[in-house]
Amino acid sequence: MKQRHLGARLYLIVLLLVLYLPIFYLIYFSFSSGQNMNHFQHFTWEHYQTLFNDSRLLAIMLQTLLLALLSGLIATTVGTFGAIAIEAARSKREKSSLLALNNVLMVSPDVIIGASFLIFFTALGLSLNFGSVLLSHVAFSIPIVVLMVLPRIKEMDATLIDAAKDLGASSYQVFSQVLIPAIMPGILAGFFMALTYSLDDFAVTFFVTGNGFTTLSVEIYSRARQGIDLEVNALSAIIFLVVLIGVLIYYFLSVRSSRTKHNRRIGVKL
Repeated sequence: MKQRHLGARLYLIVLLLVLYLPIFYLIYFSFSSGQNMNHFQHFTWEHYQTLFNDSRLLAIMLQTLLLALLSGLIATTVGTFGAIAIEAARSKREKSSLLALNNVLMVSPDVIIGASFLIFFTALGLSLNFGSVLLSHVAFSIPIVVLMVLPRIKEMDATLIDAAKDLGASSYQVFSQVLIPAIMPGILAGFFMALTYSLDDFAVTFFVTGNGFTTLSVEIYSRARQGIDLEVNALSAIIFLVVLIGVLIYYFLSVRSSRTKHNRRIGVKL
């Protein structure tokens, strides 16, 4: 048993090293005064200063964040209603068919999805700009939200809705005050997953972007083709730091929330 625990810990350590070493490698060279990652020279903040003076890159970063927030909100709204509709399907066959259709975009390669959207927008005569990228991101984010929300709906006690109706609650009150609060963890999880997928996407965005609009991933790819720029390392370091702070805040809030619930249960028992 001890050997199994030791093997599991070693595997976890190796896995974390493989995941995080490239990130720390990028961050390490963001403080180098050199122009490449061949050899670390003396410590400097030069690349961070260059980054904050690069108005184009900062504007692209804000565009990317705005795109991710909008697509996340729209996809979460549509996906939540979609999950409710799938769970409300009468027959198992109908429910399975709807789930299969929902999962098509999940298993399809990003290149195929991007090319499909490009052909679709071109056929409709729509220009490739912020709107085309937003629609594409919403489309591939909706199935993710559905998969996040659907398990919460299944876990929900159906008697809560019946009790609310028996007490005279309207359909809107049941929806807003009973159903939504019960599945809120799934909705939040779906929103953050959609936000992450939008920020991380490259392949689909590469096909449907145009007319001067671009995202951070496409811009970094374009700059990488011209040569290694340590300004990108500085940007990666800042993004990693922001994400790390966000994860830590979420962790402490989750711990605090679970402790509060635990104390309430103890108080009820007493």
